[in-house]
Amino acid sequence: MSPSAARMGLFHYWCFSQRGMVLRILIQAKLRPVVVAVFSLLCTAAISASQQTSPPQAPPTYRQVTDEIGRTIRIPQDIHRIVSLAPNLTETIYALGLQDRLVGDTDYCDFPPEAKQKTKVGGAINPSLEAIAALHPDLVLVTKNLNRLETVEALEEIGIPSYATDPHTVEAIITSVALLSGLLGAPETGATLAADLERRVSSLHEHLASLPPRRVLFIVWIEPLISIGRGTFIADALRAAGAVSVIESSQNWPQVNLEEVVRLQPEFLIFVESHSGGAPHNAEALAGLPGWRLLNAVRNRRYATIGDAINRPAPRLISAVEDLARQLHPDAFSEKPDSNKEKTDPKSSALSPLAVSADDHCSMKAQRCAR
Repeated sequence: MSPSAARMGLFHYWCFSQRGMVLRILIQAKLRPVVVAVFSLLCTAAISASQQTSPPQAPPTYRQVTDEIGRTIRIPQDIHRIVSLAPNLTETIYALGLQDRLVGDTDYCDFPPEAKQKTKVGGAINPSLEAIAALHPDLVLVTKNLNRLETVEALEEIGIPSYATDPHTVEAIITSVALLSGLLGAPETGATLAADLERRVSSLHEHLASLPPRRVLFIVWIEPLISIGRGTFIADALRAAGAVSVIESSQNWPQVNLEEVVRLQPEFLIFVESHSGGAPHNAEALAGLPGWRLLNAVRNRRYATIGDAINRPAPRLISAVEDLARQLHPDAFSEKPDSNKEKTDPKSSALSPLAVSADDHCSMKAQRCAR
């Protein structure tokens, strides 16, 4: 019986036991059938009330889905508790407005700032399985280019499903966002977000279609010099920004010989801001390093510095691509004067500082960087 029914039964037992004489008199009397009937009715009413207040819960339903690396996994129909094992996946969850379902993420999930307040389960390479299990997630999100297969297999052994993403291009990143939104039960939000990202990429293509791409060196690390391979999503992001890497390597993160870079002579060097917001270089220091002064880009200070969003295959990557495109091709984004307005109002050519558009500010910033 339920606790309420049990308490009622004990109450009646106490009453009758304390008044044993009365009970014996009643039993010996002709009223015995009435007493038995009343007691049965009371028990039945107590059990019925208990059943009404605590209805049985239906078992959870499951579905089978295929993740982005081709695995077929079994997950709950409704996803309420999510653990993310990659910063880009955490960013995507926030971009979809599903952060209330995120119960845990990694030590490196730092954007948006609110993600730092989530329960941490360790690093992406070696997360704590005990910490993940303690959060009772319905699903763990992983990405192939960061998380290990051993982590996925260990989660499977303890009965926790994981869904893997694996985008290698800007278009694949947008598609992955839409797939995740459907998986997590927010398809409309995902479709809207994906459509906006597609529109922004198309706008970049329209601005840059007639321009030759800039030949660039994307610098992941200076000593040793590490760049990107042609098969990475960053290489595709460079192409979307009107650039092409001078490094042609099948490795994702190749170590590069500086002598080879001097021979290739990239037009621009691209650096990524550190998490603290400062660029990991300055022109004077770089020019003082052996071999670097032989690069025309160093002598002419042709640098482009962008945010660390370029390193994460998440929706915020598009903002980094737009920023880079404006730095590499400032003229493509500068507003052209309205010739008709100039004819009717000659004074309009002298624009006040308040009349400068946001795009013009970006263009001027990029030109200063190029100089």
